[in-house]
Amino acid sequence: MPEAGPSRPRKTKKLPKDRVRTSRVKKSSEGKEIDELEQRALLYEPAPDVKAFADLPISHLTKRGLKKASFIEMTDIQAQSLPVSLKGKDVLGAARTGSGKTLAFLVPVLEVLYRRKWGPQDGLGALIISPTRELAVQIFEVLRSIGGYHSFSAGLVIGGKNLKDERDRLSKMNILVATPGRLLQHMDQTIGFECDNLQMLVLDEADRILDRGFHRTLTALLSHLPKSRQTLLFSATQTKSVADLARLSLKDPVSIGVNEADAEGSMPKTLEQHYVVCSLDKKLDILWSFIKSHLQNKTLVFMSSCKQVRFAFETFCKLHPGVPLLLLHGKQKQMTRLETFKRFTTMKHAVLFATDIAARGLDFPAVDWVLQMDAPEDAETYIHRVGRTARYESAGKGLLLLLPSEEEGMKQALAKKHIEVQKIKIKTSKTQSIENQLQNLAFQEPEIKYLGQRAFVSYLRSIHLQKDKSIFKLEELPIERFAESLGLPGAPKIKFLSKEIAKKRKNASHAIDTAEPQHAPAKQSAPSDEEESDEEDLSEHSSSEEEDDETPKASASTTQPPKVRTKYDRMFERKNQDILSEHYNKLIDRDGEGDDSDEEFITLKRADHELEGALPESEHISKRQSKLALSKKALGKGGPQGKKLVFDDEGMPHELYELQTKEQAFDGAGGVLEARKKHAEEERAKLKQVDVTDKAQAKDKKKEKKRKRKEREREEIGDHEDTGAVAMLGSADEDDGYVSPEFDLPSGSEDEHPPPTKRVKDSDRSGKKASGESLEDFEQLALKMLRGS
Repeated sequence: MPEAGPSRPRKTKKLPKDRVRTSRVKKSSEGKEIDELEQRALLYEPAPDVKAFADLPISHLTKRGLKKASFIEMTDIQAQSLPVSLKGKDVLGAARTGSGKTLAFLVPVLEVLYRRKWGPQDGLGALIISPTRELAVQIFEVLRSIGGYHSFSAGLVIGGKNLKDERDRLSKMNILVATPGRLLQHMDQTIGFECDNLQMLVLDEADRILDRGFHRTLTALLSHLPKSRQTLLFSATQTKSVADLARLSLKDPVSIGVNEADAEGSMPKTLEQHYVVCSLDKKLDILWSFIKSHLQNKTLVFMSSCKQVRFAFETFCKLHPGVPLLLLHGKQKQMTRLETFKRFTTMKHAVLFATDIAARGLDFPAVDWVLQMDAPEDAETYIHRVGRTARYESAGKGLLLLLPSEEEGMKQALAKKHIEVQKIKIKTSKTQSIENQLQNLAFQEPEIKYLGQRAFVSYLRSIHLQKDKSIFKLEELPIERFAESLGLPGAPKIKFLSKEIAKKRKNASHAIDTAEPQHAPAKQSAPSDEEESDEEDLSEHSSSEEEDDETPKASASTTQPPKVRTKYDRMFERKNQDILSEHYNKLIDRDGEGDDSDEEFITLKRADHELEGALPESEHISKRQSKLALSKKALGKGGPQGKKLVFDDEGMPHELYELQTKEQAFDGAGGVLEARKKHAEEERAKLKQVDVTDKAQAKDKKKEKKRKRKEREREEIGDHEDTGAVAMLGSADEDDGYVSPEFDLPSGSEDEHPPPTKRVKDSDRSGKKASGESLEDFEQLALKMLRGS
């Protein structure tokens, strides 16, 4: 190897003076440009006809990003809010959904940080809070598309992601898009996450954030943020809670957007709104017929609960409508929700079943129809749902399905928001019924039946929990027909519904007692047997699923009168067993028609007779006293004793121990003796046959054993012939003619075929040893003879 030469000093490259001067000039020019931009923004007064982003006092980097993302002209909310927010003022924005609120706050975020020369070492500069994860992802994607030419670092913090990975990147973010719960968790637990230098706070869909129960979370978040910040609050509807939040978080805000009294601007002009009045049991038929007649459209279907969404999705997938089906609800995992959101965004023809989680802020391009299967909670929810179509001046249609009991209340609620919805009718001839198909699916697959039961319970529970009782009237719903339309053999029992019925009956009895005090005291009101058994059945099962605590159980009806129920009734009414099917339910009189119903095969009833020993109805007794009066102990003391009967082949009753005549006893004995004799003969014949078979098998086994023994002996003889059995002492050269007496020498004529040697028995060896002629003695004698020779 060559020797290493002397080390040379490393030359340091010096930047040329021209390059240093150029960088200084560039920085100074950028500083002057930023200062001029700041002055232009503060003094900017927009002209009435300004529509292009290029006319705004914003940086060239933002203009390039907007142009690349194909954002050329501004919408109304953008043209009104951007000149105000670029000046650094707080904004309270209200605009209809789909009007472009996202760019109305993203452009000021980029511009404020750019003008303040925000860098990586400055930390978090802007915070954007969104109510749902899907909307947060959508905002983040738009931010990436228009902010690609800036040098800011942006991050996304939502639930369902790895918390540790978010912690590692959080301290490096300049712009953060987050959901309230996960953001508060990082503020409380992540070390080094500070918001002391925060410049801008954005609350998107503020009314939805408050509706989802994040009021306390927002209050805690605002306590962590500096007060010297700019706040932008945007919402599609202005409610009292939003106004309260604005008072707490905004300083002298400028209200921009749609006025509540503006009837024409609240909804898009390109949106066609219709509603249909139908019964509850026809909703799934209408939905199926609608999908089959709109296979080339992109449809969004809203339902009130997660379990309804899942039931409709699973059953329709098995019926194969001919169009891709998707589902989106809040109980899905985060990755599944994001994947569904992206798939529906990119598909041209599809149907998405969703809850209200997809009603706020999500931008699904080219949605043709928004179908609301269940009535919205209020007018604001209706606005957000139908706002998923007709976005950015594109055309769209909305269809709302209302029950007859919901029509008047919903029309009044929409009229207060100046929303007009036209009533249309659906031709019954073009409506296809799928009730029989759903019944077949529920009968063949227990999972489908269970999903239907859960959907039934969750829908009624959602109606029960609604606040506006002028729209949602639980007592007017056809519960039995609704259960049949889902393919169920009967209506599952509902815990809160049973409690409501019991409470109404109790209140009615109290009202009767107070209205007629002059009459004699009647029998004290006590829960019927049906109510007691309801409470017992309701305590049998419990569910661990997401929203409902009730498990579907026995049939219940709000219109049936109380009746006596037996343990057989409860047995046949259990619906969570896989073996029960539709024909089992024909054993029960569900309609209360009695003997007038010709369709049922048989009806189990209990006779309305009075038990002996029971107290008369005229006496005023308590529930405990009535139970004690009918107990076994009380009946055993004073009541008649029961008799145990047996029935013969002809169906005649007899006592268990009955006296017989001599002829009956003689005939019975004779019959027994003949049967015994016949049975003994049959058994003897069977034993003889078995004996012959056993002897033949034993003989065959003996022959086989003998044959195997002979074969074994032949094999041993052949082995001895091959190996030979001659043993000689000494070598062949020194043969002295002595041979051990235990072996025989073959003759010369028998060298080729030596005979087999005989085995020396143990008894012979023992005898020789006893006489003193052992093998050792012969060996010693042979050695002496050799030495003598």
